Amino acid sequence: MLQELLFSLPQVLIDGLALGAIYAVVALGYTMVYGILQLINFAHGEIFMTGAFIGTGFFIMLMGMSWAAAIPQLLLFIIVILITASFTGLIGVGMERVAYRPLRGAPRLIPLITAIGISFILQDVIRFIAELTTGRYILTGPSLFSDQITISFSSISSWFNNASFKTSFLIVLITAILLMVALDYFVNRTKWGTAIRAVSLDRETASLMSINVNKVISTTFFVGSALGGATGVLFAMQYGTIDPYIGFILGLKAFIAAVLGGIGNIRGAMLGGILLGVMEMFAAANLSVLTGGIFGAEYKDVFAFAILIIVLIFRPEGLLGKPTAEKV
Repeated sequence: MLQELLFSLPQVLIDGLALGAIYAVVALGYTMVYGILQLINFAHGEIFMTGAFIGTGFFIMLMGMSWAAAIPQLLLFIIVILITASFTGLIGVGMERVAYRPLRGAPRLIPLITAIGISFILQDVIRFIAELTTGRYILTGPSLFSDQITISFSSISSWFNNASFKTSFLIVLITAILLMVALDYFVNRTKWGTAIRAVSLDRETASLMSINVNKVISTTFFVGSALGGATGVLFAMQYGTIDPYIGFILGLKAFIAAVLGGIGNIRGAMLGGILLGVMEMFAAANLSVLTGGIFGAEYKDVFAFAILIIVLIFRPEGLLGKPTAEKV
């Protein structure tokens, strides 16, 4: 059994890192909003999905133009990801202004139900627009960075199999790391980041210290939604096919990643996303071996939610989170 597990380990690590990086960046949106408003924004998965459709639409539009053929693929990718991040950031700001701000101070269940309602609205709006413009709601994006690279591990040891990946894997991983590092710098080294942390600690006191709380919250939604939209572009480029419902299950898993790392903790969300992606790919490749064929790769989602239950039972604050005391 051990040899079978090690044989697939290189490919598992590569696939897990790509998926985990996507989970990590989406989880950052959850953890930023929760850190300030104590709100689980379940519509964030649909922001990710919207970004995937906007990015794919721009890719298709630009690559259909003759002058775009002269643009290097990397530059085209940077242009699309910046445009998409800007659009989804503005959608996030509008969502906060219209749906969440009027409910600020209401019982927590009401904004939660509102977030679920917004997610259904976004799903149907994107499906309607996709069918209106293309005649179908399942889209396949253009093939970018599709060259295959193979790393020979079998020459090092017979215990390991070779691993292969598309060059898009490197783009996804590097871009996700840059986004996470940039966000960490923004939150911990800038004035806006200081304001965000101040509002997160005590909203009322921050407002007394001349911090514009509404502007800070809008900025948080913009940054979180922009990251979610950019990650949607990475997902569409890496996995090719998208539909209006990809945000639901991926959003739930990104939420699990945020809880695993410590909801409200930015670095915890990064760690939780990477760990969850690697563990999920490990389960997909080896669950049949570990259970003697009883469970197959289709049970990898069950594996992810089992991790959530275990974390909530034994360490509800997450890996990097800190226990908080309720004031009574």
